[in-house]
Amino acid sequence: MNRTLILNSKQIQQKINRIAYEIYENNYDEKEIIIAGIANNGFLFAKRLADVLKTISPIKTKLIEIVLDKKNPLAKEIKIDLTAKELNNKVIILADDVLNSGKTLIFGAKPFLNSPVKRLTTAILVDRGHNRYPIKADFVGLSLSTTLQEHITVELDKKGKEVVYLS
Repeated sequence: MNRTLILNSKQIQQKINRIAYEIYENNYDEKEIIIAGIANNGFLFAKRLADVLKTISPIKTKLIEIVLDKKNPLAKEIKIDLTAKELNNKVIILADDVLNSGKTLIFGAKPFLNSPVKRLTTAILVDRGHNRYPIKADFVGLSLSTTLQEHITVELDKKGKEVVYLS
């Protein structure tokens, strides 16, 4: 398998820092925002965003994880660890590592549609631009044109050794 390095650890951190500043600029008047990461890499990405936001802004950030079956999102209930009441009038940032077709992101947004949230936006590390669902990336680290046969691999689990590959 031939893999091409797209982003190294330093570049990933630069993208995360820039996205965090954009989130702060767009929400500077908020007291609290909720960053909801889609399980696994999306949650790791969300945690890194929350960590940077805590150092650059006075905004309180609450980090939550969205657990869903990415292959078949209708098979199991989508789980978040907040009640609908806790979401009322809150700004939600939905985070994931890669936006491919938009399927995972649109189903990840589903739990927030039952609450009167103030605003729902998305933060994505790599946007491939192959959307089949009516959802877009509001805050993007890297937009990358790929073929449908190519695959993006994001490794965020080892601090200092994170990488993004195209294969």
